[in-house]
Amino acid sequence: MKKLLILLVTFAMVCGLAGCNKKNTNGPYFIAIVTGTASQGEDSLRAAEDFMKTYGKFEEGGIVKHATYPDNFTQEIETVINTITSFAADPACRAIIVCQGVPGTAAAFEKIKKERPDIILLIGSAHDDWNVACDVADVVVEPDNLARGYLMILAAKKLGAKNFVHISFSRHMGYEQLARRAAIMEVACEDLGMGFFKETAPDPTIEGMPAAQQYILEHMDGWVEQYGKDTAFFCTNDGHTEPMLKKVAELGAIFVEADLPSPILGYPGAFGIDLKEEAGDWPAILKKVEAAVVAAGGGGRMGTWAYSIDYTSVAALALFAKRCIEKEAFVKSFDDLMAAFGVYTPGAKWNGSKFTDPATNKKVDNYYLIYQDTYIMGSGYMNMIDEVVPEKYFDIK
Repeated sequence: MKKLLILLVTFAMVCGLAGCNKKNTNGPYFIAIVTGTASQGEDSLRAAEDFMKTYGKFEEGGIVKHATYPDNFTQEIETVINTITSFAADPACRAIIVCQGVPGTAAAFEKIKKERPDIILLIGSAHDDWNVACDVADVVVEPDNLARGYLMILAAKKLGAKNFVHISFSRHMGYEQLARRAAIMEVACEDLGMGFFKETAPDPTIEGMPAAQQYILEHMDGWVEQYGKDTAFFCTNDGHTEPMLKKVAELGAIFVEADLPSPILGYPGAFGIDLKEEAGDWPAILKKVEAAVVAAGGGGRMGTWAYSIDYTSVAALALFAKRCIEKEAFVKSFDDLMAAFGVYTPGAKWNGSKFTDPATNKKVDNYYLIYQDTYIMGSGYMNMIDEVVPEKYFDIK
């Protein structure tokens, strides 16, 4: 009996120690979030701040650390790399989220993977080629620019557009996904009986944001006169969006949705909307923005997503990382990932799938393309997620 009692006590102690070790495995730890500044990506910045408010700063007993990359990130790649990799030097770092994944992100992740393979690395909207990003990140989430290349044109057609104007610059057109989307848009316009035109505007990271925005303001009148009011305008840069929205409403043109759609991307600045009281309440934000747009004459001709893709990506990826660290989710589970997105987008409908490698025609397990339904101010949802994108568009290179 004595031996049995000793064995039972010993077993209990071992189990207790194992339990303690299991309990302490996840903490203290932190999730690092790297975003742009307010001028380059306000949505992602606010999401990081809100997530940190919910789960606390690591320095104050919470689980979040946050940093921003420079506005002229293309010229300060080393700064981007150093900002990201600096987190990995701390043993408490368990996950790093970068949104948007600007140049330098993949290089930083590659270095981290070699030194700290235990860290979960997640990217929202990668600027690097898809295969480069997927090689070093555990998960990459992107707006489904290929499907949207067709769907935005179809939506524009439904809104009465006769022409579609695509505005960008060489750096963005060097990104495979953006270049393929533009090519898809052009073919979709031809198929749907619309004109497709390309215009070039200054790159804000090179010529500065004020100059880039002023260029849009100065050229929109001429573009609308040239292409007509029944023209949908689209730009690939967030900074160009605000002046474009202002002129679209003023001139009576059409705007389906932004490159990274959001009711707070461009709209507040374009229409002088104060959203301090509504901060974080997306239904309230949409309602207030919608009222201002309709009052400015953009009702039925200007759209967005009800929830910001950048805001949602940051918050959802951070929550997803937290759940993975705490063994409540699996890094390779698309369902677990989308469940995290659902937490931050109640009422909104999504569609999405794994990216298909154009060279092998095989699905890429850690690269997800998603999109939300288009919401038109004054009209409501267009149910674009229910539209079937013809397979031919996914073969366009």
